[in-house]
Amino acid sequence: MPERSTPSPTASAAKYIFVTGGVTSSLGKGIISASLAKLLQARGFRVTIQKFDPYINIDPGTLNPYEHGECYVTDDGAETDLDLGHYERFLNAPTSQANNVTTGRIYDTVIRREREGAFLGKTVQVVPHITDEIKRRMLLLGQNGEFDVVITEIGGCIGDIESLPFVEAVRQLRWELPPNDSLVIHLTLLPYLAAAGELKTKPTQHSVRDLREAGLQPDILVCRSEHPIPPEMRRKIALFCNVKINAVIESLDADTIYSVPLLMLKEELDARVIAKLRLTGGHAPELENWKEFLGRLKNPTEEVTIALVGKYVELPDAYKSIIESFIHAGAANECKVKVRSIQSEHLTPENAVQQLEGVDGVLVAPGFGERGFEGKVAAVRYVRENGIPFFGICLGMQVAVVEYARHVLGLPQASSTEMDPLTPDPVIALMAEQKDITQKGGTMRLGAYACELKRGSRAAKAYGRNLISERHRHRYEFNNEYLSRFEAAGLTASGTNPETGLVEVVELPASVHPWFVAGQFHPELKSTVETPHPLFVRFVKAAIQHKKGQ
Repeated sequence: MPERSTPSPTASAAKYIFVTGGVTSSLGKGIISASLAKLLQARGFRVTIQKFDPYINIDPGTLNPYEHGECYVTDDGAETDLDLGHYERFLNAPTSQANNVTTGRIYDTVIRREREGAFLGKTVQVVPHITDEIKRRMLLLGQNGEFDVVITEIGGCIGDIESLPFVEAVRQLRWELPPNDSLVIHLTLLPYLAAAGELKTKPTQHSVRDLREAGLQPDILVCRSEHPIPPEMRRKIALFCNVKINAVIESLDADTIYSVPLLMLKEELDARVIAKLRLTGGHAPELENWKEFLGRLKNPTEEVTIALVGKYVELPDAYKSIIESFIHAGAANECKVKVRSIQSEHLTPENAVQQLEGVDGVLVAPGFGERGFEGKVAAVRYVRENGIPFFGICLGMQVAVVEYARHVLGLPQASSTEMDPLTPDPVIALMAEQKDITQKGGTMRLGAYACELKRGSRAAKAYGRNLISERHRHRYEFNNEYLSRFEAAGLTASGTNPETGLVEVVELPASVHPWFVAGQFHPELKSTVETPHPLFVRFVKAAIQHKKGQ
């Protein structure tokens, strides 16, 4: 079998931007990448972003949310890093399998090809075989003619052992790509020492030194800081890091991540990039809609408190897309949404009143496993019986079904077979095609599926149409053997998959509850700044009305 070659860099019309980070993790490479992409998009360029993660997992699908935050799912069923959520929310454009690559996926591909005999008996090595596969994937999105600019975020920190093959691949590409077709942006930290009363540049100098030792000279430095960077400090950084002074970009802490594009515009990050890449054909940035969103976000006329009931609430990133969806929906309603996180393990029928006191709505979050399940059931029962707006997502929908079966249908032992394999009333059960699966990674119902909504239902009114597509990530489904009993008792299956008949949405009518809607899918994965998700928008509106006593 002939060896597959890396796509020729000269064959691409796209420009490539590589974003690296130093000093410490969690500096915000994803937000800087998304903000730059937004600015270039606002100037008329076609942009996409991809994330290369150095861990050996094939994808984040089997990682505990406490390890890596939420697992973001794309339309085509990729389980990806949460930064892809930022990319989609900023650009209002979908990502795909190609937008997130891990070390594990790279090695898996190379090893499979070695087993197939693709390397003709050669010794397979990190250089060139692993780096060639990394380069192939780095160039992939730029080969199809759909994008003018491809931004590649390299996970981890410069100096990490795991990141070295990625950095080496970028070094090689910088030599192979035509002049002015690529650049490197390095994100660093300028720590403020209170005792000295000043910012310190040494960590940035050391980080750039490590980058240069790996063969990469940054073209632009983005410096995270709590305080403005004095002009003389910018000159010092430029001198010691071998960059132009106008390529030292200040990135101050922002009140919201959605302010960062405007801060980067003020710092002329996009202008520096356009000049260095010699991009032509753009126009002045059109950010009116973005500014209007920020205006509504920062000047709300209402305020509501929403309880987020889940078992990973100690780590906000575990529910990142839900939190961001509330920001989008809040701005759409000119409302500040205060999210009160409630650990479902600590919630019981006895303390539900105390735990949920004063909230204007309750969202029961997605999740897997038995831990915290009964607490979620207690939360749903409380809001259903007390007329508090409720929104259930994925497991949250399944909990709503179990709660209704137990306390309305008179099936006290009803449950999901995920929680109780021996339940006499499996109102939620394992999908037939899942029963023989032993491999856990990437084997759930993943990606976008169609859903047909009943005319006149709350869900259909929220969406403004009857046929929708939403993203899924689950193994268990509503058991249709119980469907007629639920509908006879008042819980309507208002959304179903048109091909399989699987229940996608359940709801209670307005005559018995102000807002009670739950979906098997993950609507939070499609909410963006420009298109807030309609179910979140209606849920927040219901919370506002509930607070006003309407």
